Amino acid sequence: QVQLVESGGGLVQAGGSLRLSCAASGSIFSINAMGWYRQAPGKQRELVAGITSGGSTNYADSVKGRFTISRDNAKNTVYLQMNSLKPEDTAVYYCNAHIRSSMYYSRDYWGRGTQVTVSS
Repeated sequence: QVQLVESGGGLVQAGGSLRLSCAASGSIFSINAMGWYRQAPGKQRELVAGITSGGSTNYADSVKGRFTISRDNAKNTVYLQMNSLKPEDTAVYYCNAHIRSSMYYSRDYWGRGTQVTVSS
């Protein structure tokens, strides 16, 4: 069994910063790509940032230059540093990871989400 547990969400004023963390635990052979998605009320879930096992990153245009994704492979953890937050960043943020549990089985896993609210 594999679990992803997010932490670090909360309420912050516009212009402020937050750092999200997501730790994977359980039956893990290896972790490939990891990423952060978000879903605002009434909107579809969207990719915010992704990072490969080798450290290559990609970002949504709306967060480029403000958010930074990183990972600690020794801790099976991915981070999202969010700076210069805007009210439109308000959403539930979800962690995603493609995890190999054995030589023959891998799949995507999702965390339960953490709320980020940015007040104007």
